[in-house]
Amino acid sequence: MEQQSTSPAMAALKSGVTIGLVMLVISFLIYFIDYSLLVAAWYGFAVFVLFFGLVIYFGIQYRKEIGGFMPYGPAFQFAFVTLIVSGLISTLGNIVLYQLIDPGLSELLVKVQLENMLAMLDNFGAGDNISSDQINEMRTEMEDAFTFAGQIKGFGVSLIIYAIFSLILGAIIKKRDKSTDF
Repeated sequence: MEQQSTSPAMAALKSGVTIGLVMLVISFLIYFIDYSLLVAAWYGFAVFVLFFGLVIYFGIQYRKEIGGFMPYGPAFQFAFVTLIVSGLISTLGNIVLYQLIDPGLSELLVKVQLENMLAMLDNFGAGDNISSDQINEMRTEMEDAFTFAGQIKGFGVSLIIYAIFSLILGAIIKKRDKSTDF
């Protein structure tokens, strides 16, 4: 029974819930402060760094709890389950925000996101090369990403990304017991 309570998946479940709730609180705080920050590039980067930093932190804490050493397989499993659980909580929170709390928010975010993208393209000198049809296509794709189906689809794509990042995070979290080398 003791072994199961400290398995990588069980530890990751607890860590994933914690990280997911932290990310959810941050998203709602940013929404209440200034909704346009939700699509700001610096905010996305900061959340990315915090998200993966917390996975590494909790992974190292778990490794210490189990004796200071963890092979790559359990480290990968820990990272992957943590990312899935926290991503699921964040996705459900975003669905609640965009569909129930403020259904008009997605329209405002698409407008801000499109303005940011066009400004960036103008800075690179490519803004004049974008046709109105291309702008409308970008707007439609952005709007679709905020729908319920778009959020679920986004989480599905995230699973693939989580698997790739878990390979990297597992390598960071693992620690081999060199005293067993002959």
